[in-house]
Amino acid sequence: MTVLHIDSSIQKDGSISRQLTAAIVAGLVEGTDEPVIYHDMTTEESPVIDPRQGDSPAADEFLAADVIVIGAPMYNLGVPARLKAWIDSVSIPRKTFRYTENGPEGLAGGRKIIVAYASGGFHRGPEEDFVDPYLRSFFRLLGIKDIDIVRAEGVNISDDQRTRTMRAALSEVAGITARIREERRQAVDA
Repeated sequence: MTVLHIDSSIQKDGSISRQLTAAIVAGLVEGTDEPVIYHDMTTEESPVIDPRQGDSPAADEFLAADVIVIGAPMYNLGVPARLKAWIDSVSIPRKTFRYTENGPEGLAGGRKIIVAYASGGFHRGPEEDFVDPYLRSFFRLLGIKDIDIVRAEGVNISDDQRTRTMRAALSEVAGITARIREERRQAVDA
């Protein structure tokens, strides 16, 4: 299992999404020597891709991964600009999706996506949350149906709220990573 780990929070220390992605990746590769490809979107140049060229190292890495772990903090009701640039760099016609007479068809199915979504407040519903529906829609466009989003909301309301939120999110992470490890074990045994 190859894991692609993407962080996009401008915060280094204290970043909730970074803490959660680290826990997710650690849970996925625990006790193995599985390869992990890591990118910090805040320290790397944003890829500039001409999708007509069909050449994208980011898309190649994406397609080589079995599990993609993404840290997606909410900034101004959306994803960080650098994360959006990475998303654009993996959205390559005829490589990760194609257009058909019946609409777009994803070519990247069979992968798992785990998003660590963090926000300072609580944002639910289409009027306030553009992160969760955007990411789910985008990855479904690519043909990926196995999408888990771990939400850590309200982390800037109070220290108590932050502690409760992190405890719940880390519990969810443990369940997701255990499920994926078990699915992998069953696939190997089959």
